[in-house]
Amino acid sequence: MSTRAWAGRRELLGFAVVGLLAYAVDLTLFTYLRGPAGLAPLSAKALSFVAGCSVAYAGNALGTYRHLRPTGLRPYAVFFAVNAAGALVQLLCLTVSHYGLGFTSQRADTVSGAGIGMALATVLRFWGTRTWVFRHQGRVGSWTSEGRVGSWTG
Repeated sequence: MSTRAWAGRRELLGFAVVGLLAYAVDLTLFTYLRGPAGLAPLSAKALSFVAGCSVAYAGNALGTYRHLRPTGLRPYAVFFAVNAAGALVQLLCLTVSHYGLGFTSQRADTVSGAGIGMALATVLRFWGTRTWVFRHQGRVGSWTSEGRVGSWTG
């Protein structure tokens, strides 16, 4: 396996592990805020979303992309915007399925929002994070480098 291919797999794996940790923080905090803390659903979700984004940013900045050493508030603000766009993708999938296609069961909502929506949002978040937040020097765009297609695939 080439060094470039291994680096790409390591990047993807690191992003996934950090994402799972951030998801666990988001879910745990949301459950606590909705339950014992007694917050309204939107307030609880807004707070848990910000906490999850913060954990994801810290994990990626200190782990997955530590070699790029981001500084200042700009990278966090862009990271937050990319994650908000991902959340909108999930909501759009849920909206289309529930209201547009008429799939209104709890299972259909879960599949469209937490399944299909999460998969599409994760692709967007990975692309946005590596393209706009943690940019490699010398990489043109996010998928090309020095004329090669697939900068992290070899």
